[in-house]
Formats: sequence, structure tokens, C-alpha cells
Amino acid sequence: MASLKSVLAHSTRVLSILKQQTNAIYIKRTFLLSRLPPFKRADGRFINVGRQSSSTAASAEKGEDSFLKWFLLLIPATTFGLGTWQVKRRQWKLQLIDELKRLTTAEPIPLPLTAYELNNLEYRRVRVRGQYDHTQELYVLPRSPVDPEREAREAGRLTSSGETGANVITPFHCTDLGITILVNRGYVPRQKIRPETRTKGQVEGEVEVVGVVRLTEIRKPFVPNNDVERNRWHYRDLEAMSHVTGAEPIFIDADYGSTIPGGPIGGQTRVTLRNEHMQYIVTWYGLCAATSYMWYAKFIKRIKV
Repeated sequence: MASLKSVLAHSTRVLSILKQQTNAIYIKRTFLLSRLPPFKRADGRFINVGRQSSSTAASAEKGEDSFLKWFLLLIPATTFGLGTWQVKRRQWKLQLIDELKRLTTAEPIPLPLTAYELNNLEYRRVRVRGQYDHTQELYVLPRSPVDPEREAREAGRLTSSGETGANVITPFHCTDLGITILVNRGYVPRQKIRPETRTKGQVEGEVEVVGVVRLTEIRKPFVPNNDVERNRWHYRDLEAMSHVTGAEPIFIDADYGSTIPGGPIGGQTRVTLRNEHMQYIVTWYGLCAATSYMWYAKFIKRIKV
């Protein structure tokens, strides 16, 4: 709303300045032309140059007003188009959010082995059976525990509140598939990052894990590079993680039901997308209404009066 007020104030100043300049030019032109002496033609008749020039000046002023009138009409037309575009963007975002929620709550399927199938199954729930290799844990940090309701409230903020810690990534040997994949077991607070601080959660033996397929992640601007030597990861680089652990470049986020008591908290898949399109819709349509009224008041209402 602050941007709406600033644009309205700026538009008002521009229209006021244009109106003052137009009146000043017209007054100066009329004053100068009125002082010109009559011009005598060859047939002895006098022509009042000032009056004819005043008429010419009025015609020129009318042409300038006509150009300004239609030029300024572009402002409400453009803001209306932007508001309509945001309506369509909001519909698209809501459909995307519904699709992600459907995928992350669907019945789990067996983990496919082909790269083609995996590339088309991101956010799809899968089921695997095997055992963890706790000796090669990776830590993605800083991370905060996933809370969909809080994230919806804080969407668009530059900072977030709450505690921070890490997500624990552990190689998982799938006994039924004969391969080792990477499993994001979930979130641990900062004081529980070291394995010796959560020995009860370091489960041994064969377990079943239900999780969500995730693909590799491209480093975003301002995100630090992964520090492989210090085991400090800031984004999901499957190729590098696989090279360090010897696992296949297959990654799943364990769901909350796969949480081991005393271990990392599962269900750390973020599916809350920023949806601020309603604010943009109100802003653009508000600008359209305000500038339309200003245009009407200056060019239409003035003509009728």
C-alpha cells in the first residue's frame, strides 16, 4: 500500500506541473501576441496579427492537450493489464500448490530405478526398505523445522523466526533394490547435530522408510558454496553428495511417520510456495482506479463543465 500512495502522489504532482506549465505558456503567448501591431495589407486593410496568432496558439494548445490526454490514458490501461495478469498468476500458483499437496499425501509407490522415471516423480511419495549407514552423515545447514502454517504467515519476509539447526542426510542401503541412496532423515537442533548427542535415534538394522523424491538443487544467489571438507552443505548437490558417500544420486525426504524416537524429525519437505499475488492484484487495480479517476477529472469532467 505504500507503493500505491507514492505513485498516486507522484501522479498528482505530474498532472499539477503539466497544468501549471500549460497555463503559463498560454498566458505568455497571449500577452506577447496581443502587443503586436496590426499588419497593413496591400489593399489597405489591416490584419490583427495578435488575434490570428492567438487563434493559432489556441489550436496548438488544443493539439497538445489531445496528445497529453491519450498519452496519460496509458497509465490506467497498463495497470489494468498488470492486475489482470496477476489474477492469472494467482490461479496458476494455487493450482501448483494443490498439485504439490496431492503428490506429498498420495499413497507411496516402490522406488523406481530408472533416471527417467525419477526425474518425473519429484515430490512423489515412495517406499524403501533397508538400513542406514550412520558413519557417513551429511549436514545441510542452517535449517529451521518445517512448519507449513508458520511459513504461510511468513511468506515474503526477508528473515524468519524460530530456532535453527540442520537436516541430517544419511546413506541408506536398499536391501530389496541392491543400491544405496541418500535419505534426509529430518531436522535436528543445533545442539543435536553431532551423532553422539542423539545415540538413541541412530537406529540399527533394517527399517522401512516412506519419503518424498527430491531432485538435485541449483545454488541460488547469495547461498554459500558447499564446504565438502568441513561437511557443511547449504544446498542439495546430488552429484557431490553421491561422490562423497558412494551412494547413487537418488534423494528422498523421509516423512514424519518415518521418524525414529530420539533421532531427526522427518517431514521436512517444504511445499509452501509464496503466494503474494492477491496483494499485487489489489495494488495494480487500485492504481488503475485512482489514475482513471484522475484522468477523468482532468480531461472529461473539465470538458463537460
